Amino acid sequence: MLYKEASIKSPCWYEELSGELSMDPYRKNLFTLRSKSFKTVCDRLRTNFHQHLYNRDGKQLRLRCLPYFYIIGQPKCGTTDLFHRLLLHPEVKFNTMKEPHWWTRKRFGYIRFKDGFQESFPVEDYLDLFDLAAHNIQAGISGNSSGDRSALQLITGEASASTMWDNQAWSYLHTDREDTEPPFLAQDFIHTVQPGAKIIIMLRDPVERLYSDYLYFKMANKSAEDFHLKVIESVQLFQSCLSERSLRSCVYNTSLSNAMPVRLNLGMYIVFLLDWLTVFHREQILVLRLEDYAANLKVTIKKVFDFLSVGPLSKQAEAALTKRPMSNTRRAADRNLGPMLPATRDLLREFHQPFNHKLASVLDNKAFLWTHT
Repeated sequence: MLYKEASIKSPCWYEELSGELSMDPYRKNLFTLRSKSFKTVCDRLRTNFHQHLYNRDGKQLRLRCLPYFYIIGQPKCGTTDLFHRLLLHPEVKFNTMKEPHWWTRKRFGYIRFKDGFQESFPVEDYLDLFDLAAHNIQAGISGNSSGDRSALQLITGEASASTMWDNQAWSYLHTDREDTEPPFLAQDFIHTVQPGAKIIIMLRDPVERLYSDYLYFKMANKSAEDFHLKVIESVQLFQSCLSERSLRSCVYNTSLSNAMPVRLNLGMYIVFLLDWLTVFHREQILVLRLEDYAANLKVTIKKVFDFLSVGPLSKQAEAALTKRPMSNTRRAADRNLGPMLPATRDLLREFHQPFNHKLASVLDNKAFLWTHT
């Protein structure tokens, strides 16, 4: 049985605890097998789990919470850095894992698609990721000696940079289907469960994003020349697809995605954004540029705080947030490879221009043309 808890900001509810779970609620959690830090959190939660239960009508209830917000993409656009800085806000706390990739992969049984089907992660395992927050919120509801009423304003979020674009699971699950486009997308499922979710998207010049993405993956013989050849091949493969199929079909095409040596399709932001805007209202989606975030962190992070309706920071907390070193920066060996070739840049600029134009038009912001980067 579920009881909605209305007095708190996060999307939380009470769930009746089964006898089996009351022994060890985290015994079977699959995330603990792949994350040492989350296993440590579960070990800690286990020790005082029963103190955080709520008794009602002779039943033992536990508070369950979903993320209040989702940072959904894109890869190599600063999502890791934004996530870690947000955690320095006292109202945005108790996130135990940055990239669960649950909505796009793990709930279907995939960790990495190339490794094939492994084991489906149940929704209960995903909800456990937010139990640390739920325990703190419950303490605030109980108003006991350790309970802090400000805990009612606590929110959690998650940042899986696959959520915006990765819908490959459908092609692995439905190999017999004739569809050229996925019938359902991750956002359809998120919206069904949580229509009020807040969505944050981080983008950067798609030309720069692609080079950063190329450098990020560990492989032998990386070079600006190798990147150029891979870009030419990827552009040709994509244009070949466009001669037979729709743009949307090519962007979501798993076979094409696997065949392209660089992830060119991830920079066609407008295709993904329009699909998110078909299920979520425009005011529920905040779209940021990495270039603005890097140039003026304070202003951009304040936009995020306003969007999430969290209070202003103390001077001390703001100083800690702005001084924090950048996360996930380029490795020294990759920096030594230098910039991409001018010819590659020109080719990619021309390729992305029509997509950027549509994006700037939809967002009513010429900065998304990336003409000055």
